[in-house]
Amino acid sequence: MSEHRATIRWTRTSADYTYDTYNRAHEMIFKDGAIALPASSAPDFKGDIDRVNPEEAFVAALSSCHMLTFLAVCARKRLIVDVYEDDAVGVLDRAPSGKLWIARVTLRPRVRFADGAGADAATLAELHHKSHENCFIANSVTTAVTVEPRG
Repeated sequence: MSEHRATIRWTRTSADYTYDTYNRAHEMIFKDGAIALPASSAPDFKGDIDRVNPEEAFVAALSSCHMLTFLAVCARKRLIVDVYEDDAVGVLDRAPSGKLWIARVTLRPRVRFADGAGADAATLAELHHKSHENCFIANSVTTAVTVEPRG
C-alpha cells in the first residue's frame, strides 16, 4: 500500500571503541533529509538524556497513531475535537526469554470536544476502543497497549 522511510545516521567520534566509550548520539532522518531528529540510546544505556531514544520514539509512535485514528473516528461521527493530549508511558522489562522489550504501553489521552460535541464515558471508551483496533502501529506490535482515558 505505502512505504515509510527513515534514515539512521551515526558516526564514531572517539578514538577508542569500547562499550563504555563509543558515542550513542545519532540522527533519525526523515523526508529525504528535511527533518533530522537528534537521537541517542536511553540514559540507562549510556545515552544522552537531551536526545530522543528509540524507546521514547516507540511510545510516541503508538500514541500519535492512536490519536490520529481517534481524530478520524470522531470526524466520521461528527464529533468535533478541540484538544487532544496524551501522557503515554512505556515500560521496558524482561521477557520470559530474558531479553529486554517494551512490555507495555499505557496511553492516557485527555480529550476536549467542542461545545455541544462532548461524549459520555461509555461513548468515549468506545471511541478509544475503535481507535485502538484500527491503529496501524498498535496492529503491528506485540506489546500490550492499554488506553486509560483521562476525561
